[in-house]
Amino acid sequence: MEESRFVAGQAITVGTGGVSVQRVLCANASMMTGPGTNTYLIGDRDMALVDPGPALPEHTAAIMQALAGRPLKWIFVTHTHGDHSPGTGALQALTGASVIGFAPPSGALYQDASFTPDRVFRDGERIVCDGFTVRLVHTPGHVSNHVCFLLEEDGLLFTGDHILQGTTPVILPPDGDMRDYLTSLENLRKLPLKALAPGHGDIMQEPEQMITTLIRHRMRREQKIVTALLDLGPATLDQLVLQAYDDVAEHLIPWAKKTLLAHLIKLQRDGRASADGEVTGATTQWSPQHD
Repeated sequence: MEESRFVAGQAITVGTGGVSVQRVLCANASMMTGPGTNTYLIGDRDMALVDPGPALPEHTAAIMQALAGRPLKWIFVTHTHGDHSPGTGALQALTGASVIGFAPPSGALYQDASFTPDRVFRDGERIVCDGFTVRLVHTPGHVSNHVCFLLEEDGLLFTGDHILQGTTPVILPPDGDMRDYLTSLENLRKLPLKALAPGHGDIMQEPEQMITTLIRHRMRREQKIVTALLDLGPATLDQLVLQAYDDVAEHLIPWAKKTLLAHLIKLQRDGRASADGEVTGATTQWSPQHD
């Protein structure tokens, strides 16, 4: 990853085809956001944007500077976490752009309750913009309202947190769902993809290879969890995570526990694990379930 390509506030050309695409990096680098949240600008005249990022005035100003007086007509939002959607309100107020995405799920954690799309959108819907078309691809898993956006002319998929460069997304149950996540990955194989534009990190040029790698990673992790259940069960999340995620840095263990729970819920539905209480309970004991 070239450091010069990740300077917050600067518009960098990242398009992979005939449609102009620029990335404006938000200055919110962290353990969870990597270099920061990517905001993408699409087009040359009437403009579209993917993920306004957090509600930081300096990021909104950087986006407006990158627009250089061109009208912003469409704001596409992949999901409603705090590093992706809260900047929508300020940008819409400044530009009058239409807001496209899925409303935040009721009661789910870490959601931006202020986000309101213009209307109810549906999976597969195509938004015809100025010289390009964007298709909505519902990809539940990370969270239930996650949606990717396919720039049809160039086969470029804006993946939000569904597919990230150099890492894997946290699955956040109960709203996030591991089975849904894997199904969403498989569904992406059916699309004519040429490149992936993630919410964090750089453009990825080999979509099929990346999707295959992610699925294999999740299935290898699932097998490690099954092995941990067989070795330790009955066992709590705190006990299981230390064996099943023994390759993860200590400071990431709290997040690993969330994805571990998502795997366990999938295994429970698959008839391969059982819980002696509420699945989200800290003291709940998980055991392997044999055929």
